[in-house]
Amino acid sequence: MLSGPAPYAPPAAAPSVPVRPVVLEAVSGWVPPRVVPNAGLPGQWGVDDRWVRTRTGIERRHVADPGTSTGDAAVHAARQLLEKAGNPPVDALVLATATPDHLCPATAPAVAARLGLGTIPALDIAAVCSGFVYGLALCQGAVGTALFDRVLVVGADIYSHWLDPEDRSTGVVFGDGAGAALVARGQESDCAGALLGFDLGSDGSGYDLITVVGGGARARSLAAPEEPGDRYFRMRGRAVFQHAIERMTASCGAVLERVGWRPEEVDHFVPHQANARILTAVGKRLGIPADRCALHLREVGNTGAASIPLALADAQAGGRLRPGARVLVTAFGGGLTWGSAALLCPEAPAGLQSP
Repeated sequence: MLSGPAPYAPPAAAPSVPVRPVVLEAVSGWVPPRVVPNAGLPGQWGVDDRWVRTRTGIERRHVADPGTSTGDAAVHAARQLLEKAGNPPVDALVLATATPDHLCPATAPAVAARLGLGTIPALDIAAVCSGFVYGLALCQGAVGTALFDRVLVVGADIYSHWLDPEDRSTGVVFGDGAGAALVARGQESDCAGALLGFDLGSDGSGYDLITVVGGGARARSLAAPEEPGDRYFRMRGRAVFQHAIERMTASCGAVLERVGWRPEEVDHFVPHQANARILTAVGKRLGIPADRCALHLREVGNTGAASIPLALADAQAGGRLRPGARVLVTAFGGGLTWGSAALLCPEAPAGLQSP
């Protein structure tokens, strides 16, 4: 007698991977030495210092010399951080940038090689000004699930090589720079530097608000030749302004709810340094006092993916960040993309121990 098919039995559940506490161990920043104050902007733009400060809050920006690439800036920031931290072992490198050295290959592997990190995995993230927050979230997941013990995450952009010299709307806003951070296994979930929660999002229907039209597969697929201006970074400022306020405010609210913080409990608010009016509007909507907002914008302009680590490093160097204090960071960028994170302020490194 033939027996019927065996009854279905679901597969045994895979053993769960424990999630370990993850911390932001250290952060550092680098900007090119050449400073361009508002008074030094091109005369044909028809702007003066008061005009720029009133509309953007920016007083000066750092601009890379010819021959200095995004990869160079990333190496400067990362090397400075690693030396400050005592050259700890690093298992992987994540580079957030919208201005890569090449369309192909990614810039991160070359940065890892130049830093002497060996054959570790290295990859780029292209989330524009949200890239550093995306990178932190990726690193938290990788370290928290024991894929890596320590990851170097870098945000770097050299916008000056990508801007149209005739376009004052982007020229007055953007500067060059890089910021680096170490994300590693922590001992306790409430220790200094702990990464507590994230909120990330995107809306591809607005991809054309911040873009470089030429160079990619879309432009190459068309029979018509590219226009001369297609190689430059473009931003539709008015539309971006409103999107940035709404998306960052909502994202901050989501992550605050996730970690159980009230806005008044945030010790330091570190938004992407895009425009002083945007930062003020987001802070007001959240109910976070202006004196808790880290404002590095006036010194460096909008540095893209480097913006948040540069602002964190500046506030820490100035003694304005108390280890263990509650920090809320948020960013908005092309894609459209946005992201926020809640963390406890890291301690200034004096050499790090292996995780």
